[in-house]
Amino acid sequence: MTDTSLSSTLQAKITARTAKAGVVGLGYVGLPLAMAFARAGFSVTGFDIDPSKIEFIDRRESYIEAVPTEMLQVECEAGRFTATCDFNLLAECDIIAICVPTPLTVHRDPDLSYVAKTAEAIAKTLRRGQLIVLESTTYPGTTDEVVKPILERTGLKSGSDFFLGYSPEREDPGNRQFHTASIPKVVAGDGEAAAALMQAFYGATVETIVPVSTTATAEAVKLTENIFRAVNIALVNELKLVYDAMGIDVWEVIDAAKSKPFGYMPFYPGPGLGGHCIPIDPFYLTWKSREFETPTRFIELAGEINTAMPHHIVTRLAEALDIRSGKALSRSKVLLIGLAYKKNVPDIRESPSLRLMELIERRGGSVYYFDPYVSEIPSTREYAELKGRRSIEWDEAALKSFDAVVIATDHDNVDYDAISRCAPLIVDTRNIFARKGISSDVIVKA
Repeated sequence: MTDTSLSSTLQAKITARTAKAGVVGLGYVGLPLAMAFARAGFSVTGFDIDPSKIEFIDRRESYIEAVPTEMLQVECEAGRFTATCDFNLLAECDIIAICVPTPLTVHRDPDLSYVAKTAEAIAKTLRRGQLIVLESTTYPGTTDEVVKPILERTGLKSGSDFFLGYSPEREDPGNRQFHTASIPKVVAGDGEAAAALMQAFYGATVETIVPVSTTATAEAVKLTENIFRAVNIALVNELKLVYDAMGIDVWEVIDAAKSKPFGYMPFYPGPGLGGHCIPIDPFYLTWKSREFETPTRFIELAGEINTAMPHHIVTRLAEALDIRSGKALSRSKVLLIGLAYKKNVPDIRESPSLRLMELIERRGGSVYYFDPYVSEIPSTREYAELKGRRSIEWDEAALKSFDAVVIATDHDNVDYDAISRCAPLIVDTRNIFARKGISSDVIVKA
């Protein structure tokens, strides 16, 4: 069968919704994507190395907020979605989407081990006519330079025997305004046939597709989106420090500036950056740019500023304790409100709250946390010593036993009135009290 016949056959399967899809990695990206494929009428198999995720799915229980349990139940009971740890079943899939983590090493270099291992697993059962799609965020060139060579070591060739594409994920945990199918999807293929298949498949799954010319371009799109946010957040974090020194409230400045209907977009300061994307993705480009001897000064400076914010918060906390109560941080009992990296989600990936806990304890303080979404700290690569710590039970009387309360994450379902009444000192990194119209002499903005 020629490559034209192979692509035509897969195109016909996509049109008829008889193509079988596989999603490797059933986390914050993979499970919502699998649901989008299934709801579009495709038969989908999810793959993950974590047996606990398969057990959840077998019980028809969702572990991702963006996928309601009711939705999962519907797709499972309709026979459109199953999950497994058996990667041999990849051979049955016509289309395979790779949605695995792309973290940084301890030296802040790209760690593509998950992508490479997944490509190797796919290669073991790779057959003619399959479409393989990378969705993980990475540097421009990864699809062509990392995934493609692994797959082609089988003797099959991209564009003639199998088809290869890239489509960056655009999930935003906790954002109820958008879901996977409603977010425009950037798509690209390795060659014309792959590009056509990418457009056909994702066009059948999401409301809007945005085709671009190459997989490297699509990879650059994702990095550009996250670098834009990282640089602008660093800018307002730096402005916050400058305006604090001048006695100016940066939150008031931003609120007034955003009244301008053109030429300005509001970004907000905080205790640091969290989540899998913004603290990590910019460094994928800085690493790749070294190959071309091109500096990335803005990106690296933004990283320095954002990384330093937890140190600034702890310094403000220590100063406030000293001024308000004459107590050293080393003898203080501190409560962090919010462990998740953003409000109203249970996601602690790269959360600045973990860094705050570490820094406070390094200075001798005792630190506890309350988070209605995170009952216990799971295992993390960078903060293994924090594993197993549990959120305190909410108790207004207990709030009085802490020397200071630090608002690290502004979850909506927290009783900020109670905190303002009971806490002897509040360090607010999110401006939540001002936004709620709560004023108190014990509140310090940081």
